[in-house]
Amino acid sequence: MRDRPGIGAVARAAAALRAPRLDPYWVSGVLFVLYTTLSVCRHRRMLTMSWDLGIFEQAIQAYARLQAPVADLKGPGTNILGDHFSPVTALIAPVYRAFPSPVTLLVVQAALFAVSAVPVTRLAARRLGRGRGLAIGVAYGLSWGVQRAVDFDFHEIAFAMPLLAFALEAVVCRRWRAAVLWAAPLVLVKEDLGVTAAAVGVLILLRQRSGARDRRVVVWGGGLVAFGLAATAVALGVVIPGFNSTGSYDYWNKLDGEGGGPAPVIPLDTAVRTLLWTVLPTTGLLALRSPLLIVALPTLGWRFLSHDDHYWGTDWHYSAVLMPVVFIALTDALETARRSGRPWLRSYAHQLLGRRPRGGPGAERVAAAVRADAAGDVPHTGLGEGRRTPAGADPRRVDGGIGRGPDKPAGEPVPGVLDRGHAGHRPGLRRPADRRRPGAAGSGGRRAAHASGSAVRGAGQRRRVRGAEAGAVAGRADFSPSGV
Repeated sequence: MRDRPGIGAVARAAAALRAPRLDPYWVSGVLFVLYTTLSVCRHRRMLTMSWDLGIFEQAIQAYARLQAPVADLKGPGTNILGDHFSPVTALIAPVYRAFPSPVTLLVVQAALFAVSAVPVTRLAARRLGRGRGLAIGVAYGLSWGVQRAVDFDFHEIAFAMPLLAFALEAVVCRRWRAAVLWAAPLVLVKEDLGVTAAAVGVLILLRQRSGARDRRVVVWGGGLVAFGLAATAVALGVVIPGFNSTGSYDYWNKLDGEGGGPAPVIPLDTAVRTLLWTVLPTTGLLALRSPLLIVALPTLGWRFLSHDDHYWGTDWHYSAVLMPVVFIALTDALETARRSGRPWLRSYAHQLLGRRPRGGPGAERVAAAVRADAAGDVPHTGLGEGRRTPAGADPRRVDGGIGRGPDKPAGEPVPGVLDRGHAGHRPGLRRPADRRRPGAAGSGGRRAAHASGSAVRGAGQRRRVRGAEAGAVAGRADFSPSGV
């Protein structure tokens, strides 16, 4: 009898934890564990596949020391703000100061991706019901675009994910001021995202037209459009050239042909394939009925206008910022489609929602999303892979970081660590799964090389790695590690 009050308190606590309002946070927490596990396991198995983790670690380490964000891996004395305008990464500096490790960047990125699932799940649950909200939240967290980004070590676009998700949730809920406040910081994430922020402003103006006119909303939306475009113009024309040693923006050449020749154009089949991957396995094409897809146009536009084929497909992290857009657009479209006067549209919406007389609503939606991801050779399937040691390399030397071989001068990297011991991972050549042209490596070498400076553990080991890689970069006149 005396135990009953305690049992009752436990039961009430358990019931409170199962409250529907906590569902988005449970989804986010589970995704955070999964993303962190994937990222850290890849790092510990030395499967880091680009320079970017090392470059960002050096920049954030400099921020933590209240210094200019110089990344010698990008080039001796290179200020990272002269490459891309991403001052938002300085927010990681206090955490890095307490935990100085590349793993810190991976964990922060996992947290940002996971937080972006909160507004996606919450909006879907409010508009479509609890079960369907959970289904869409899980499908978003396991979507191929998010998994590709998690697999790509670290990138600044991690900050854009929650900002976009919260902004679009606010737009759908007609909370215009909140939408503007969430979208405006996108200009600090990357120089091109100012145009995306402007697209959110256009969306606000379009959505506001369907309701009662409010002059304040016009001011908020129009102000965001002007602010986003102006921020991008200033970043490209003033800020980045000011920090760049050449006094220019290095990526303009991706819109021109090399050497003044004709620029390569994205093949039609590649463009169609990328577009279909963006809206078919994620939303069953229904997101096309939502005006929210306007926000995806700037990202798709610069990728398809570029002559760099790295941007055209579904590899790397470039499609991550599209995932919050398409999944919130799916929720918006489902809400209207299931009440449509067209029977075929209502039927299709119910099929996507997984409505059946028996069984949990939305279960089929989750299963379909997981199957689509698995069929696409996405990163979560690699958790069971064994650790790779470069062919011909002594595992003890690999585990101990890059050292100086008996016949190697100081500053020269040990063979097999930077190149992983096979042609698929040599700087300047492509990984077999990336489907790249071998000749395109000059403009995307930063992604194609192995960031061994972030593949070993310990502060002393990282210092040796940075010195060796900086020497490698300085010694390769034909290799320009760069990427967007």
